[in-house]
Amino acid sequence: MSTSEASFSFETMLDPAFSRAPQPFYREMRDSTPVLRTELGLFGVDAAMVFLSRFEDIEWALRTPGVFSSAFGTGAEGLGNDRPLIPLQIDPPDHRRYRVLLDPLFAPREVSKLEADMVDLVNDLIDRFIERGECELNGEFAVPLPCTVFLKLLGLPMEDLDLFLRLKEGIIRAYGELDPEKAKQNRVAAGRECYEYFEKVLDEREEAPGDDLLSKLMAMEIEGERLSREEILDVCFLFMIAGLDTVTDSLTCFFAYLAQHPEHRQRLVDDPAVIPSAVEELLRWETPVPMVARVAKEDIEIRGCPVKKGDNVAVVLGSANTDERAIERSDEVDFDREDNRHYAFGGGIHRCLGSHLARVELRIALREWHRRIPEYHITDHVELNYAPLLRQVENLPVTFDRLAD
Repeated sequence: MSTSEASFSFETMLDPAFSRAPQPFYREMRDSTPVLRTELGLFGVDAAMVFLSRFEDIEWALRTPGVFSSAFGTGAEGLGNDRPLIPLQIDPPDHRRYRVLLDPLFAPREVSKLEADMVDLVNDLIDRFIERGECELNGEFAVPLPCTVFLKLLGLPMEDLDLFLRLKEGIIRAYGELDPEKAKQNRVAAGRECYEYFEKVLDEREEAPGDDLLSKLMAMEIEGERLSREEILDVCFLFMIAGLDTVTDSLTCFFAYLAQHPEHRQRLVDDPAVIPSAVEELLRWETPVPMVARVAKEDIEIRGCPVKKGDNVAVVLGSANTDERAIERSDEVDFDREDNRHYAFGGGIHRCLGSHLARVELRIALREWHRRIPEYHITDHVELNYAPLLRQVENLPVTFDRLAD
């Protein structure tokens, strides 16, 4: 089925009702237009867009880079970046060279070294507001936790956090702009400032290398050659937008859900051992990064819908994660779910580089919070506002009903 007049359209994704509770919309999309082609360019990009919403098609797209390229745009047509981001927008065979280099930096063994500091950080953040009996969870917890981890990893000063958050918003949240030209201008301006910042930092590291991630990148070699300055900058650009946003988004979605579903929240309090499974299930259900972009490398047809070479393809991960055709009881949140085949971190060769780090941050955050604050609820008369496209609760005030003894 292919129509730009279907009941589900790109505009639906900008509807606050969709951002707040996308699962029913995903079902409608899978049932009515599982492959939706629209000539309306996404985010102001001047190219047709094809949306894939069924698990089977999404799995194929994620695992077939020879047909679905990840080189989905630069500059105003992308994320404001001058060149493809490494390794996100790199196709095989070059992609493997970069992943062989970068994967060890975020392997479980390396991430485990950060756990003790993360526990201290989470508890330090909680100490700042627990006696008040309330907090704005986004700004006081969900933002500073992953941002502090990110800055420490890269050896960057905490006083630069506001700058990074502004740049990240200009690059990522510009996609929520209804004015395509304004969105493009915001992305390009923020991208340029990001490059300039890291150019300066890399100059400093050349003079005085440290033990941080940036210094390690500058010393690493691929087949006997060090990464070029441009390659390091393209890695840094990706680190900035990924490291500052996705865990924050996940935390706000998780806590908003748990505050509204006390029976699930109580499971975490009563049995902390279930938290790793709960993290996977909440990632599946909430899918804070609802879709990823690809570009068709050849003319193909999917379920009768023509996809032309050069078309942008939106792979709707959130829909795949709730597809009843592939996931048993997909409309239920079950912390005891086995074989949780979700795509919240993407899939295939481009599966999220920082997924191990994100999982540890989320597990520690849920464990330590519920150990100390077992009961909480969203402040009365507050209506939650979810940001479009990348789901984040923009303001999440919570009140603590009870603290741990």
